[in-house]
Amino acid sequence: MPERSRRPRRVSPNTLASIAAELGVSRTTVSNAYNRPDQLSEELRERIFAAARKRGYSGPDPTARSLRTRRAGAVGVILTEALHFAFEDEASVDFLAGLARQTRLCLTLIPVGPEEANPALVTGAIVDGFIVYSVPAKDPHLKAAYERGLPVVVCDQPTGEPGAHFVGIDDAAAITKAARVLIDAGHRHIGILTKRLFSTPRNGPVNRPELADADLHVQRARVRGALDVFDAAGVGDVPIVTRHLNDRDSAAGGAGELLTAHPELTAVLCTTDSMALGVLDYCAAAGIDVPGELSVTGFDATAAARAAGLTTVEQPNVGKGEAAGAMLRSLIESRDPRREAPREVILPTRLIAGRTVSAPRQGARAPRQVPRRP
Repeated sequence: MPERSRRPRRVSPNTLASIAAELGVSRTTVSNAYNRPDQLSEELRERIFAAARKRGYSGPDPTARSLRTRRAGAVGVILTEALHFAFEDEASVDFLAGLARQTRLCLTLIPVGPEEANPALVTGAIVDGFIVYSVPAKDPHLKAAYERGLPVVVCDQPTGEPGAHFVGIDDAAAITKAARVLIDAGHRHIGILTKRLFSTPRNGPVNRPELADADLHVQRARVRGALDVFDAAGVGDVPIVTRHLNDRDSAAGGAGELLTAHPELTAVLCTTDSMALGVLDYCAAAGIDVPGELSVTGFDATAAARAAGLTTVEQPNVGKGEAAGAMLRSLIESRDPRREAPREVILPTRLIAGRTVSAPRQGARAPRQVPRRP
């Protein structure tokens, strides 16, 4: 048979192969210019990019690369708040900053909100693993994350999940620092204003039997830790008011409810800085002097709280994000993450002494009318 004439192989103008053929390098070298730039010299990378620009080539197709490598290059962050909260709440912003430093991957924020469930957002997320940031026990989104079979790191709550990789603080022990400051100052009429205790929306007073049934572990642990200190000091009945939303307007409403019903209170312990700043807003509107008439403590040590001079408990929110990110990255890079023994990281906390605690006033505080917010 006559030998077939060999014709030059034609390559598509928009492929790695055509660029490699033009420059006399391998396809792997061209791919590395986009995916592993540290493997090439700056001069060679620029030659590759210049050749690519001539062909209108913008880089390897991310979908094809994901199918080939079985990696999405992203981490899913399941938030128990509305999406805007991740950018407005300082503690959440700090956590995400620390997380971004350590994962070295894109972050896909999956807001599930405090009032609605949508596990499909988790099952449909194109990610390599999940950070579950403070969700209730038996939350359907946590269940959906585990069912994906991808690495999962739980941050803050729920606690005590069998086989879970966990990063957080000892919330009950941390809040005792603020509770003892109030006791040491001489306060014996103390109320508690807490962020969301129940996954089902609820605002108003909470008694101790109801507290035992709270399914949000972080706030429950903080309230219990404070009550342990108050009980040991012989403090009488401690009124507790919860607010489902963790914002200053909601907290100011909770402060009004608490202080109007209990004018004998000389101090309010808050389980978040947002709650405490809402109390300060209420007091400013009602003409209540802090700390002359009312002492207030918070929790988180956000920049806004420090600027307000709030006495608060500092937890390492950036460090928490870094620890969770490093743990998840290690699991993603593991050959068999399902065989990894459960890890737990408990981070330290400390008290930040501010200007919102002093010795208790004498006598009951007269109730005041506070103008409604528009």
